[in-house]
Amino acid sequence: MWGLVPLFWPLLKPAGAMEILAHRMVWSLVFVAVWLLALRHWGWVRELIRQPRKLGLLAIAATVISVNWGFYIWAVNTGRVVEASLGYFINPLVTIAMGVLLLKERLRPAQWAAVFIGFAAVLVLAIGYGRPPWISLTLAFSFAVYGLVKKKVNIGGLESLAAEAAVQFLPALGYLIWLSASSGTSTFGTEGAGHTTLLAATGVVTAVPLVCFGAAAIRVPLSMLGLLQYLAPVFQFVLGIVYFHESMPVERWAGFSLVWLALSLLTWDALRTARRTRAQALRLSAAATATSATTATSATTAVKAAPASQERAAQESAT
Repeated sequence: MWGLVPLFWPLLKPAGAMEILAHRMVWSLVFVAVWLLALRHWGWVRELIRQPRKLGLLAIAATVISVNWGFYIWAVNTGRVVEASLGYFINPLVTIAMGVLLLKERLRPAQWAAVFIGFAAVLVLAIGYGRPPWISLTLAFSFAVYGLVKKKVNIGGLESLAAEAAVQFLPALGYLIWLSASSGTSTFGTEGAGHTTLLAATGVVTAVPLVCFGAAAIRVPLSMLGLLQYLAPVFQFVLGIVYFHESMPVERWAGFSLVWLALSLLTWDALRTARRTRAQALRLSAAATATSATTATSATTAVKAAPASQERAAQESAT
């Protein structure tokens, strides 16, 4: 769904990126509220209200993802789908770099190599574009910050989306009212029923993939989940070239190839580490089982030997 969403945003023209973004925020809350009402899942709200730190982090997450959404919609509707896809290819590398700089995490050699290759790719692309690929970098950094904040919040996907949409709702609604009343440039209700329905559908387009992702995250192994996340920018990249006919000069191919090399290195390292971790866990489990079996055998032998010992002691006492 995330990979095919570039096909949806152009359908909302003549609405501009800011109007689409505001509708996305408003209708996301409406859709999620109906979903929560159907599930009768409201108990978490009271608990969240009592935690101002989490509320502050969710407000930051809502702000950062708003920037990400806005830039992405604008990029797609101005013919920059390929550059937008690059942002999500770069995102894992940015996330790793932030882990080192902000969380003081230690990287394995393969991860360091991937980060340096990614940095070289950005330089090559900057030369190719004649400027830094700022759209890609904005999308990559904003989504990486969003992921970092979500890690700190540690709340379920549906609940988090509802809280973030609640933060976004009033500013977005205020902007839409101003757009309709003051500037008169709102397209909601003025471009036909089909256009109005599509604007309302932005809530569904936003919420359903996020909820599916949240459900998958607790069912799918992390290594597989990481691989699956590459599908979205792959689909976007292919759509940009095949469907939207965006140009790809040689230097852009070179930059993208370096990014893909870095991601291949990360994937290989992650799979290798996951295999080693599983093997070590199996060895520890086998060792624990063997220890338990030895202990049980010793205990059984001791129990069997006890009556014989007691009998000998009785005979010695009688003598």
